[in-house]
Amino acid sequence: MKDIMNMNVKKIAFGAAVVFFANFASAQTLQDGINSVDSDKYAQAKTNFTDMIAKAPTAENYFYLGNTFLRQGDPDYAKATESFNKGLAADSKSYLNKIGLATVKLGKGDKSAIAEIQKVVTDSKEKDAEVLFRAAEALTLFEKNNSPDLAIQFLNKAIERAQKKEVPANYYYTLGDAYRLKKNPGDAMSAYDKALPLAKNKASVYTRMGTLWMAAQLWQKAKESIDKAIAVDPTYAPAYKALASYDIRYQENAKATQDLINYTKYADEDPYTLLEISKLYFTNEDYTNSKAVLDKIFDKINDPIKFKLRAYQLYADGKYADAKQNMDTFVSQAEQSRVQPSDQGLQGLIAAGLAKTETDAAKKSALNAEAQQKIAIAKAAKDETMKWDMELAKISGGGASQADADSGPTNATIDALKKQAAADPKNTDVLYKLATAYQDAKNWNGAILTWQKVIVLLPDWAPAYYSQGYSYQQAGNNEAAKLAYEKFIATVKPADQEANKQILSYAYFAVAYISKTSDVAKAKDYVAKSLQLDPTYQDAVKLNAELNK
Repeated sequence: MKDIMNMNVKKIAFGAAVVFFANFASAQTLQDGINSVDSDKYAQAKTNFTDMIAKAPTAENYFYLGNTFLRQGDPDYAKATESFNKGLAADSKSYLNKIGLATVKLGKGDKSAIAEIQKVVTDSKEKDAEVLFRAAEALTLFEKNNSPDLAIQFLNKAIERAQKKEVPANYYYTLGDAYRLKKNPGDAMSAYDKALPLAKNKASVYTRMGTLWMAAQLWQKAKESIDKAIAVDPTYAPAYKALASYDIRYQENAKATQDLINYTKYADEDPYTLLEISKLYFTNEDYTNSKAVLDKIFDKINDPIKFKLRAYQLYADGKYADAKQNMDTFVSQAEQSRVQPSDQGLQGLIAAGLAKTETDAAKKSALNAEAQQKIAIAKAAKDETMKWDMELAKISGGGASQADADSGPTNATIDALKKQAAADPKNTDVLYKLATAYQDAKNWNGAILTWQKVIVLLPDWAPAYYSQGYSYQQAGNNEAAKLAYEKFIATVKPADQEANKQILSYAYFAVAYISKTSDVAKAKDYVAKSLQLDPTYQDAVKLNAELNK
């Protein structure tokens, strides 16, 4: 499962403004607040800026408080807007607060805000590096609503203006963020390289480098950069968040849990920070901790996104009615721009789960229709939050659970291999032997789950998909079997097809056989391909005759 709240779009570090005040102590206080935001200490930052406003209710101070609400894991647009409006009440010409209000619009999906930000910059006559920087930062904050080219233009001008004194590190690493949005990792890394010698806390830059390497799937380089971040500042919370993402990728669930414990230790207990932690626990399939953290803050958060996360947790537990109630609450309370295709997909899966136990024929049909329609929306958007077809197949055919595997047939060989796998969860040789042992014992749930672990570690190794398909078929879940066989067919490399003709022939036949009543055209196509590979395969010969009579 991928990050269910588009977690990859949230910035690891959000930058530091350079604002020069005559009063040195005031500047220090501002920098303390900005450093807190950069370290995911949002509660501390809000306290800091609120205290500054109490002492001096300036437009700039209101902007930085409002900006903190935008930078937290899930933006609080209402509180950000309130603060920016107070800033404009203090100074109706405040360019920063005008940018803040436009950023709120952009975050909500109104792309006309890009032109508004551009107009603010034009009205400022492009003299203030801070205005240029904050405009650019706003244009890089949201993955789906942004303008990286314009951001790069503003940042280059900000850098030019700042060169009279010293270019702040965050100007360069925000430039890197803009290049990331353009899918230009080379220029992004070059910008981070320029930020590194200028940064007072190099952990911020190393963490960004690490997440960039992760985005490029260069995992070893990612780990090296994250390790450097922790080495230079062991208290820098965002580095542990990045490390958790790395360990989740490698199915190192225990390590990821420890990373999240460290993140919690060095961030602060702002409710929205804890909400992010709950999401990460969920992504790590640590549903117990995810629920415990969410329960702790549920009544402290007004943002309806809490209902969405609760819905995912309940869906994972198979509590479809409760999941529906929470998802309906989220959709009814959230602004429409915040409802994602993945949310529609989840609603579809919940409907499928409800349909499975519905006894009224008309209601059952309506739920199944809703499931297909809403899952189709997620698939059309190419959303990969969940494996939609496989999740649907699991619901309809009965998904394999660890409890089912543990209660199924076992023997001394399985018990010994389970201990080895627990001690070394990335040992694919041990996992292969365990999956095979489960199959030999006809513990199909155990085989399905173990082949899935092999697939996570070796996603390009085709035989694992075939074996998982066979296990699903033996367990009676034909839809899931069909999807696994199709993945096997797609994963076999052209150079290996000749050596695997017979097994490919069976895979094509299996898909054809499962599809013969639901998709005749597909069944005819697949059985023909089966016979092309092995014309003597009698089951395929009979099915072909049956389909074409």
